[in-house]
Amino acid sequence: MAVVRLRPYCTDYIWGGEKLREEYGIEYDGKRLAEAWVLSCHKDGQSVIDSGEFKGLKLSEYIEQKGQDILGANHTRFEFFPIITKLIDARENLSIQVHPYNSYALQEEGEFGKTEMWYIVEAGPDAQIYYGVNRGTDRQEVAEMIANGTFTELLNAVPVKAGDCFYIPAGTIHAICKDVIVAEVQQNSNVTYRVYDYDRVDCNGNKRELHVQKALDVARFEPNYSTRHFGNHLVRCNYFTTDVFKGNTTDEVTDRSFVSLVVLEGEGELTFIENSEEKTLAIKKGESYFMDAASLGDKYNYELKGNKLCVLKTQIGKIEDIK
Repeated sequence: MAVVRLRPYCTDYIWGGEKLREEYGIEYDGKRLAEAWVLSCHKDGQSVIDSGEFKGLKLSEYIEQKGQDILGANHTRFEFFPIITKLIDARENLSIQVHPYNSYALQEEGEFGKTEMWYIVEAGPDAQIYYGVNRGTDRQEVAEMIANGTFTELLNAVPVKAGDCFYIPAGTIHAICKDVIVAEVQQNSNVTYRVYDYDRVDCNGNKRELHVQKALDVARFEPNYSTRHFGNHLVRCNYFTTDVFKGNTTDEVTDRSFVSLVVLEGEGELTFIENSEEKTLAIKKGESYFMDAASLGDKYNYELKGNKLCVLKTQIGKIEDIK
């Protein structure tokens, strides 16, 4: 079993802050650090191998060199790498937005839609998110409220704290609000329709583009707070299965999927077997690791040990989870 550290692709959207750089140790020379794509093969921004003999390769190049088998059997139903994982620092409110479902996104944008989940890593005392609408409505009313600047009155504002988790299927109107750090796991897509952006302007005095008509085409107009139960997992859906480990943990990598680990808190050690030898890596907050899937019919244990460790684990969703 091979394990590599990943260097993220970073963005500097106007709502971003400094915590990912200053407190999570992520290097970036932009004006601000809004998002770190800690696991990504997307054409708009890829993670890069940051350790070992493959250092410097994009993640897609690493997979190409080692072969598709390192992604695991669950990957065979996809024509693409199915997951992006991000760390997001919302110093200010993100735009209110919605993501399309697959059929609409493929027709309009030439890529897949986006279902996602948020794990709240940090939250200020008055932090909140917008999560769907707070009552039934329709396209006409939503359009009117967007036009007259009252749209936020229709949104379901949810106070959040560290450790909260939200499943956000495509079509859910949503926004991360200020003073929140989020670990986001999503479909491998970069399609976002902005509905409302608080009339903000960038450093050149320009407002960001809105996509109101497309958003209205795909938005759900009834409250749709997730009532799904995911068993022992944070979230388990067609595209990803995500868990959080706190403290010392022993887990396994099987032939079904690779494993992505993102250290959200603390520092410690990751111990695993490679070529019949036990190896140990020092790990710390802000780092991301990619673990190859086991060979067909095999599985390998790995162990996390450390001080106040909190680690996000993501795999490709299980075939039996397809609905």
